[in-house]
Amino acid sequence: MKKPSLLLALLLLGSAAQAAAPVPASKQELVNKVLQLWHVENVGQSMLQAPVSDAVQQARAMLQGRAAVEKRDAAMTEIVQDAKKFMEDNTPIARASAQKMAGAKVAPLLAERFTEDELKQMIAILESPVKKKFEDMLPELQKSLGDSVAADTRGVIEPKLQDLQQRIGMRLRSAIAP
Repeated sequence: MKKPSLLLALLLLGSAAQAAAPVPASKQELVNKVLQLWHVENVGQSMLQAPVSDAVQQARAMLQGRAAVEKRDAAMTEIVQDAKKFMEDNTPIARASAQKMAGAKVAPLLAERFTEDELKQMIAILESPVKKKFEDMLPELQKSLGDSVAADTRGVIEPKLQDLQQRIGMRLRSAIAP
């Protein structure tokens, strides 16, 4: 077995030293500002919210047509309350984890891949009043677009959707029938 050359060993040490080089305080402040403006804690909350929302939707689908309306509505009320309680109890944990992990995982990447000037530009974008105005307007834009797409495609999509729902219903009934 060959021993690594001295040159290779020096190159490896040099790259390890560069990777472990401390980030200047001025750059770290910029990285921290980007993380603050990005609201990384919302990433944790979103990751938690997706499976909870899916579980509620699956429960709703499972109950549809299988339970009397009163029982279905009562069960869904309890399921939604359970989901809300779960989110209330676990959102702080997910948010805190996202903040902690952002400092450990994302901050070094930002410091490594962006110059101080680029970080300043990113901060300017994230703080932009125009960006905020656009984000505030997104629900209205999405609703307007969604309503327009629904109206434009309703004649073509709705019959196909009804057919799909009927086929799914038949498969569910045959799957649960004795």
